[in-house]
Amino acid sequence: MYEEKYAVPMTAGEPLPFELPRWIACAPFEEYLEMTIAEAKGGKALLTMPFKVKHAQGMGLMHGGAVTALADTAVAMAIKSILPEGSHFVTIELGLSFHAPIHGGMVRAEAEAEIQDERTIKGVARVFDENGVKAATYTSIFRIKRQR
Repeated sequence: MYEEKYAVPMTAGEPLPFELPRWIACAPFEEYLEMTIAEAKGGKALLTMPFKVKHAQGMGLMHGGAVTALADTAVAMAIKSILPEGSHFVTIELGLSFHAPIHGGMVRAEAEAEIQDERTIKGVARVFDENGVKAATYTSIFRIKRQR
């Protein structure tokens, strides 16, 4: 969907060179990584991403940044499933514990989001390899933008 837009420079203060097709949808970065939103409702989300060469680190395992991106996006979609459309929120803190390497196949992230107070959301995602082995656990805090 965004292929022709990937190389367009982003400039602060300029309009975005893309538009999301709906509230719960992959942005250009997530689409580039080939993430798919399988489900997002009730504060939970399930995303998948195929392990392709572009996701690999030097030893042929899935790069930790790709694992983190999948987990962070899964939590973001879980959050979108409980916030009003158009809400602005960002990751302000994250942690990732690796449990097992990912060697190939379809990777999935199962996420949950819980509102802590009027501006804070706690998120957790678990990332699994194609055999169902838990590869990583992601924890995060998101902040909702103040209403003006």
